[in-house]
Amino acid sequence: MTMDEPDFLDINDNQRIAYHKIDGQKPGIIFLCGHGSDMQGTKSIYMENWARTHGHGFIRFDYRGHGASDGNFLDLAISDWTADALAVIDHLTVGPQILVGSSLGGWIMLNAACRRPERIAGLIGIAAAPDFTKELIWDTLDKDAQSAMKQSGFLSVPNPYADEPVIYPYHLVEDGAAHLHLQGDTIKITAPVRLLHGMQDEEVPWQVASRIMEKLASDDVLLHLDKNATHRFSEPAQLDMLGQTITDLVRRIQDNQTK
Repeated sequence: MTMDEPDFLDINDNQRIAYHKIDGQKPGIIFLCGHGSDMQGTKSIYMENWARTHGHGFIRFDYRGHGASDGNFLDLAISDWTADALAVIDHLTVGPQILVGSSLGGWIMLNAACRRPERIAGLIGIAAAPDFTKELIWDTLDKDAQSAMKQSGFLSVPNPYADEPVIYPYHLVEDGAAHLHLQGDTIKITAPVRLLHGMQDEEVPWQVASRIMEKLASDDVLLHLDKNATHRFSEPAQLDMLGQTITDLVRRIQDNQTK
């Protein structure tokens, strides 16, 4: 963990997002954290250290409602966090970028790549969780539970990482419906994509990664399944795999640029 003070990017008249940025060669790398996580996580810091070692530009940031950024977590949704990622791409970077998205970040990276295809050199999803508001929340509820969530405005579920429960507001499900990727025929992304997923993931089934792979328009997609990894995918061997994946992807992108 690093205790350096972050910089801030204005999102609107009264909200800012916190970020850390290092300059370096292209393609740059942007890390997108998971739902309720922040830019101080193990994978985020690992990626920053990788970027420093290899001389690449790198940004990690907190979505609104997360970490050091402004905003109330429960007031925000997929549209807001996608807008945050697009603001980082548009205002803090120049040239091609690789998006590395963990869990929710894997959904946000797909959204951003569809919105800014000319800026995206490649994607790496770590336990990527597109459509989770529909498939892993709403669709798991029976009719009575769905009605109760609508009436109360939220769903409370046990948190596997803390004593406090996870709260999913109903507006998160409503907003997520405008950003679904797995319900149609094709995800219109042609950049190279690498997907890492643990087969012991109890939050996002590893089959989600396989479905993403099948639906991507790109012909350059590789899926790595770790039989022992959980949703966090942050043990030393898994971080090594992340580092090797980004190394290989950067090399492939640079080779393609010289052809």
